[in-house]
Amino acid sequence: MAQYYQGLGRRKTSRARVRLYRGEDGFVVNGKPATEFFSRDVDLATSILPLQVAERIGQYSVSVKVEGGGVSGQAGAVRHGIARALLDAEPELRPALKQAGLLTRDPRVKERKKPGLKRARKAPQYTKR
Repeated sequence: MAQYYQGLGRRKTSRARVRLYRGEDGFVVNGKPATEFFSRDVDLATSILPLQVAERIGQYSVSVKVEGGGVSGQAGAVRHGIARALLDAEPELRPALKQAGLLTRDPRVKERKKPGLKRARKAPQYTKR
């Protein structure tokens, strides 16, 4: 079995387990090619950003298992996981990845609904009479 570097990425309710293998170029997400899994170009571009920042496109083969959330959240989770896996493979990339903001987990999640309100913050319409 080939040696790999791993990283766990999270975004909203999505979790991505990423494995980076040295050598051949390939990007597989849940058993499908990434171009097939991420139908929108924005999501694909989001997910490969750490490799572009580190200038390592074509040097690693990426295998990802992602679950939970929506497509956009999954792309963010994959991005976070790839950045962490790159850090595991090459610790000297930390300043570049940190500067690009790729190592910070995005804490934004959906706010819960409160009792007495229609949504998290929307109150029922006020009627005077």
